[in-house]
Amino acid sequence: MASAILASGPQAAEFHLGHPNATSIPALDAETRADVGDFLVMSPYTSQPHLLDLRSYQEPQRLLARALTVLEPVRVDYATAQYDRSFNWNAVVDRLRFLSKRAGHAWTRQDFYIVVFRSQVIPTTDRVELGGLDQNSHAEANRSGGLLKYWFGMPDENGRNLATCIWRKREDAGPGSVGPGHRAAVKATVSMYSEWKIERLRFVIEDDVSSWYIQQWED
Repeated sequence: MASAILASGPQAAEFHLGHPNATSIPALDAETRADVGDFLVMSPYTSQPHLLDLRSYQEPQRLLARALTVLEPVRVDYATAQYDRSFNWNAVVDRLRFLSKRAGHAWTRQDFYIVVFRSQVIPTTDRVELGGLDQNSHAEANRSGGLLKYWFGMPDENGRNLATCIWRKREDAGPGSVGPGHRAAVKATVSMYSEWKIERLRFVIEDDVSSWYIQQWED
């Protein structure tokens, strides 16, 4: 599209991370991938400020966070394809079912909040600066609480990309967007992206992890 798609009002603050770093992220070794004690690697960033402190969450959120460590795209056009068909959600839910049974947890229906950031990166964008903005934003969101998973891909040949956050609940997303790192990231969007838009989704996992669905979020 020739013109930028800009979110305004509350939606503009909901995706506090949405500046995917297009530089290479080193592959994590097996030890780093595992959750160690009370902390979990829940994003491409593996230093302490980016780890999820599982002690801050109730059992359903802890279980889903662990299950989401297997999240990955299942198609090359995930940046533009339908979101619920772009990732291995069945594998995530299967993992959650296994973890719940192993923990002896009786899963009751849970609703989670998903934010999707679709973008087209301008070719002249400084990818190192973009990555720094993203890391700062993620650390702030993690400190605010409620962020269970952050994932981003790599821009395709047209510069299109997708990043996504999975939150414990809708109310958690707002407080994570008020820090200086997020304000700097939002300010930079106009110069770094030719187009961007935000989608808000509800991730519902039914009783006993028997089924799941993702739909548009409606307040």
